[in-house]
Amino acid sequence: MLTPAVEGLGYQLWGIEFVKAGKHSTLRLFIDSENGINIEDCANASRQASAILDVEDPITSEYTLEVSSPGLDRPLFTSEQYGMYLGEEAKIQLTMPVAGSRNLKGTITKVEGQMLTLTVDGKDLIIALDNIRKGNLIAKF
Repeated sequence: MLTPAVEGLGYQLWGIEFVKAGKHSTLRLFIDSENGINIEDCANASRQASAILDVEDPITSEYTLEVSSPGLDRPLFTSEQYGMYLGEEAKIQLTMPVAGSRNLKGTITKVEGQMLTLTVDGKDLIIALDNIRKGNLIAKF
């Protein structure tokens, strides 16, 4: 429901996170574009998304809407996004452990269908994308 509105403004909806913290929740929209994202872009997308969410009302509890760029440590949501960053370092939080761990840091070496290969300490670990709770690039400075 939000993708057409965000794309209509000239941005890509990179991803959505919904985070609960006690009684309050946060809905985060990450937007991107070829020219980058500035604060005015975030404000425009926020106004558009807020109007749609007010009408559609898909979230029954109280929440805060946040709109931002993905940033240097951008979150990764889809197989296509992981595939764009082959050879890059990422940190991954898993639902179910792989190689005895739910938290991994390694190099994205392959994406095939819904499977990701992450090289951790020289070992290739194959991870189902639906087992990834959260994935982010590790920013290089």
